[in-house]
Amino acid sequence: MLKQLVGQRAALNVIADAEPIPLAAALALVEPNRLAWCLMQLRNGEAELRWRCRPACEHDVVIEHRCPTEVAQYGRRPEGAMW
Repeated sequence: MLKQLVGQRAALNVIADAEPIPLAAALALVEPNRLAWCLMQLRNGEAELRWRCRPACEHDVVIEHRCPTEVAQYGRRPEGAMW
């Protein structure tokens, strides 16, 4: 998963799947609260999320992460956790 603030003025806190998927598959998964993002490779080799550029951009595409339904959202705390 990738976690990043996306944007410069009104930044959004985004957690996205790290594996790129085809654009058509990403657009099929888009919902009002789940967006597709461009995955840009910076010159230093790091990955950066950006707003979708345009409909026909050449960048890899990732989708916001959704935990599988079989994973409990509020499970047991890990052994020794302080929260």
